Amino acid sequence: MDHDSPLLVIVDAANVVGSVPDGWWRDRRGAAERLRDRLAAEGLPGRSGAEEIVLVVEGAARGVASVPGVRVESAPGSGDDHIVGLVAAAGGRSRLVVTADRELRARVTELGAEVTGPRAVRG
Repeated sequence: MDHDSPLLVIVDAANVVGSVPDGWWRDRRGAAERLRDRLAAEGLPGRSGAEEIVLVVEGAARGVASVPGVRVESAPGSGDDHIVGLVAAAGGRSRLVVTADRELRARVTELGAEVTGPRAVRG
């Protein structure tokens, strides 16, 4: 494990946004932007130490821009597949995936990532 690198936090935007019935389905892109801005302002609540936050968006939320503190990646296809690819590519680093998706959680834990649910990043 590369403990000198900041914790890589990969957020499943569609899953986190979809976990609260606040009308997000009317403006998926806007909902992803609000999540991005909250992550940029607050980071991951309850965590100390350096972190690199990657917000993975898909579908109607594609094209959301990165901001200082949060890199946004638009998945070309499945957001889950993109997240698995990011976890695999970051091999030796500590990785935390934020999602409630059971299948995705199983896929990334097989690669050595930790997982936490949407409440970890919801305001």
